Amino acid sequence: MSDSSPHRAEALVLDVWCELQCPDCLSALDDVRALRARYGDRLELRLRHFPLEKHKHAFAAAQAAEEALVQGQGWPYVEAVLERVAELDREGEALLVEVARELGLDAEEIDTALIDGRHILIVDADQAEGKAIGVSGTPTYVIGGERLDGGKSQEGLRERIEEIADRLLAEEA
Repeated sequence: MSDSSPHRAEALVLDVWCELQCPDCLSALDDVRALRARYGDRLELRLRHFPLEKHKHAFAAAQAAEEALVQGQGWPYVEAVLERVAELDREGEALLVEVARELGLDAEEIDTALIDGRHILIVDADQAEGKAIGVSGTPTYVIGGERLDGGKSQEGLRERIEEIADRLLAEEA
């Protein structure tokens, strides 16, 4: 998932490999928000789906996030679902539809997208690419060709991402 737009073509890209039922990804939200605030349009944050088999609603959540992106609310939806990760485990797809409704999205269309599977190929492609580059858990970040694994600990990762981003942005200037 990407919230790219034509005016952001020159932005540095940070791929955030995430799954929406992952407590570690919830913990990483503060870092993602801080990076967004620090870099603004100079850094494009791209959510990449990596649903883990141990989380039974993660694949559906990734599909719902893609439909939320189509409706113009990709990141707000992702953040809202992550903030309710414990509820997602209990409530499943009903929660995904409820979050869409709370955000003013077309909740029926989210539900339909889950039924018809229109976003499955996007989620599958992200997961396959992640496996190909060595992603094994979430969150994992890729910036400037460097992979940073955050599944075991987020400690120091934002600072490392900032070091890489600052260097790469300085090289472009």
